[in-house]
Amino acid sequence: MLMRSTFAFVCLFVGILSAHAQLPDFTQLIEENSRAVVKITAIESNSSRRRSAVPQGQIPDALRDLFNQRRSPERKARSMGSGFIISADGYVLTNNHVVGSAKQITVRLNDRREYDAEIIGLDPRSDLALLKVDEKNLPVVHFGHPDELKVGEWVVAIGSPFGLDYSASTGIVSAIGRSIPTARGEDYVPFIQTDVAINPGNSGGPLFNLAGEVVGINSQIYTRSGGSIGLSFAIPVSVALEVVSQLKEKGRVDRGWLGVYIQDVDRNLAQSLGLEKPQGALLAQLEPGGPADKAGLKAGDVVIGFNGQAVVDASDLPHIVGLLSAGQKVEASVIRRGKQRALSVEIGARPGESSVAASGGDILGMEVAELDDEALEGRRLLGGVSVVKVYPNSPASDAGLKVGDTLVQLGYQTLDDVDDYEQILAELPTGTPVALRFFRRGRSIFRTIEIK
Repeated sequence: MLMRSTFAFVCLFVGILSAHAQLPDFTQLIEENSRAVVKITAIESNSSRRRSAVPQGQIPDALRDLFNQRRSPERKARSMGSGFIISADGYVLTNNHVVGSAKQITVRLNDRREYDAEIIGLDPRSDLALLKVDEKNLPVVHFGHPDELKVGEWVVAIGSPFGLDYSASTGIVSAIGRSIPTARGEDYVPFIQTDVAINPGNSGGPLFNLAGEVVGINSQIYTRSGGSIGLSFAIPVSVALEVVSQLKEKGRVDRGWLGVYIQDVDRNLAQSLGLEKPQGALLAQLEPGGPADKAGLKAGDVVIGFNGQAVVDASDLPHIVGLLSAGQKVEASVIRRGKQRALSVEIGARPGESSVAASGGDILGMEVAELDDEALEGRRLLGGVSVVKVYPNSPASDAGLKVGDTLVQLGYQTLDDVDDYEQILAELPTGTPVALRFFRRGRSIFRTIEIK
């Protein structure tokens, strides 16, 4: 009995040693790559001054000083994140949500060197931002091959969770190609899902494979507590490389556009559409005159392949199209009335994408949209345009405009629609404050806006 117990103990001990011997050693990987990982501090001026309904010019001189003293002082909001150096001449990659609203950005290396960074370009749709510091011969990371990452593979994250510099955490790749649409319904990133412990402050930091190559940029976590519960998501390097290339070249990202509204195919739809199994992206609606419409695609078609890549779920299609360039001709494989056919499609440019500058939007730093008759009637207005996007560090942001505002006057001219807005915009002077009037929650507000 004693011999049997001893034998069992020896087997267990050997098994533990064997399992331990198979675990990877991360020490060299972390030591070699931490030099190129940076801690990012972003400061945003956040004025908490209460605005008076009475313009300054209408306040009596005797009361103006007292009024200004009662206004609360300007406060600065500080956020922290991570990033990494991608070229020796000082280009740094991080998340858009880390620096997108910042007026001052500091990059700190693990040897305690600090640099002020400027924003080269922002891409909110992929949540990536490219920064630049004025230095040479910096340590850099190396990118892995986009198609070689496998589920179950070991990965390592290095960053500054909760401001704790250069912390490392490990785990495995849980899934690839996760679809997480934004609040605006956009879905351009096939996220890498991992069980690596990612926490606030890790955003923008690199995700390494065992070869010490960056395979993703840590971007999001799923949590109910604010901390890691083992569900983290990274932007794959395939998306990052394309975004970096375009931000370097032109300070913006132009994406391919197909002009379709899609939905998933369930079992019943698959049977009714002549599919062997649920698969592909069902075209529910096409933009008239859009690339898909011009190519002969029709509502009810099921796209099962695009540009040589399989479309398994509906979310696969925007992931593929978003990485293509306008004017590129590709082949779409579709199922129509139970039969498979191939169609040639010329990719279009996403409307409005080419006008987005590094700071974002038009020369005022915002995007506007038309208001239909129902919306105008509901707001009791005869005309105007709706503010749908305000970019940070822009004249529109400095003027206090917000998404949802209805702009009705710019300068001395009233606005009926987007055409009026664009015409007036082209004639605005620079370096001179211009009056604007907008409605917010039913209240008319006057401000000034200035193109620097």
